[in-house]
Amino acid sequence: MNWNSWSEFFHMGGYALYVWGSYAVTAALIAGEILLLRARRNNALKLARRTVKYGKVEKDEGNNESTT
Repeated sequence: MNWNSWSEFFHMGGYALYVWGSYAVTAALIAGEILLLRARRNNALKLARRTVKYGKVEKDEGNNESTT
């Protein structure tokens, strides 16, 4: 598509709600994924520190994942 002005670009030929909405949802999902990854990393580091300190692995109460 060719746009003659910025307002036409932001309007997206009448599909602005769908276009910009999809960008917003994607950005929110990526931000959420980053936050979840950071939380998992911090939990893994805490577990590793406890393992080194005490020499054994203790199962976290909040962690439902099983490790084999």
